[in-house]
Amino acid sequence: MYPTPSHTIVHSANLTAWELQFIPHPSLKSKFKRFLDILGSLVGLLILAIVFVPIAIAIKLDSPGPIFFVQKRYGLRGKPFIMRKFRSMVTNAEHLKSLVKNEAKGLIFKNQNDFRVTKLGRFLRRTSLDELPQFWNVLIGEMSLVGTRPPTYDEVVNYTPRHWQRLNVKPGLTGEWQVNGRSQITDFEQIVDLDLRYQQNWHIFYDLFLIGKTFYVLFHKVGAC
Repeated sequence: MYPTPSHTIVHSANLTAWELQFIPHPSLKSKFKRFLDILGSLVGLLILAIVFVPIAIAIKLDSPGPIFFVQKRYGLRGKPFIMRKFRSMVTNAEHLKSLVKNEAKGLIFKNQNDFRVTKLGRFLRRTSLDELPQFWNVLIGEMSLVGTRPPTYDEVVNYTPRHWQRLNVKPGLTGEWQVNGRSQITDFEQIVDLDLRYQQNWHIFYDLFLIGKTFYVLFHKVGAC
C-alpha cells in the first residue's frame, strides 16, 4: 500500500519564523503559468503512457522490486505530498544508505558512484525518464514544470528561515539547479542560492527559457548522474 501524505506541515521554531514573514510569490497567481503546467503535464503524461510498459518491463528484468519509488516530499509552504519516480535503486536502498559516503555539503545526500543505483537506474537518471511520473503531480497542482527541487523530511526538519524561503514557490520538475550543474552541484547552500535567484528573476518568459534550457541539458547530458 502506498503511503498517504499527512496534511500536517513540519513544525519547528524556524518554520514558524518563516511563516510569519511569508509573502505569496507572484508565480502563484499566474494563470498562464498554471496553463503552461497543465499543457506540459498532459504532454508529459502522454509520453509516460507510451513508454510506461517498456520501462516497467525493463525495471522488473533489471532487479527485483516495485516499478515505482514512492516518497513523501515537501512542497509549497512545506505542504507534504506523495511523489513517484520510476525505481532506479535496489529495493532496500534506504537500509543501505549508511554504507554510502555522502559527497555533498549541507542538507543533501549525493554520491556519484552510489552502488545502490541499478544498471538500468543509471540510464533512467541520466535521461531523466525516472521523473516522468511526476507530471501527475504537476497536473493536480502539487508541483510545477519549473520551480525548486522538492525536499525530503530529513532536509526540511533542519531548515533555517533562509532555507524555508525556497518553498515560497511550488516545487518543479526542472529549475535553476537542474540547468546549472545538476548533480555536479554538491553544496546545498549553492542550491538554495539558485532557488532564491529563480524567485527573484521569475517571469513567465523566464520559465519558458528554463524549460528550453532543460531540453538542451538533457540532450547534451550536461551534469547528468
